[in-house]
Amino acid sequence: MSPHTTSSPQLLDVMSPERTHWIELPAHRSNIRIARHSMQARLAAWRLPCEMSADTVLLVSELATNAVCHTPGMRVLCGIGFVADNCLRVEVHDHGCPGSTLPPCEAGPEDENGRGLFLVQEIAHAWGVDRSRLTGGNAVWATLIRSA
Repeated sequence: MSPHTTSSPQLLDVMSPERTHWIELPAHRSNIRIARHSMQARLAAWRLPCEMSADTVLLVSELATNAVCHTPGMRVLCGIGFVADNCLRVEVHDHGCPGSTLPPCEAGPEDENGRGLFLVQEIAHAWGVDRSRLTGGNAVWATLIRSA
C-alpha cells in the first residue's frame, strides 16, 4: 500500500497558534499515550465532532507508533492543525532517514500488529510522506475533512 501522492499544504504554514497544536516527545512506546491525550485535550477545546476527534486521535496514535517503532530517531514531533476551516491535518515527524520506506501492511488474520497504515488509508481523506522541514527526517501526514 502506498500513500497518496496528492499535494497538501504543510501544517507548518498555518501560523495561528489557535489553529495548531504540537507536542514533541522522546521516541518511546509509552509516550504514544501522552501524544493521544494531548491531542484529545486540544480537539475537545476546539469542540470538534466526537467522530472527527476520535479519528484524529487514532491517526496520531498510528503514525506516532510507526515513527517510534520503525525509525532510529530519539524524538517524535506530533502536530494537528486546521489547513482550512473544514480540513484538519495530522503530522508526525521523525528524525530518521528521509525517504525511508514505510512499514508494509501485510498483517495476517492472527497478527497483533501491522494494520496501522491500512487504518490511516481507510480513515484519512488523503495521506502521504514528505521530508520534514523540522527534523530532517520524515513527516507522515494525513488529512480529515469535517462533515457539514
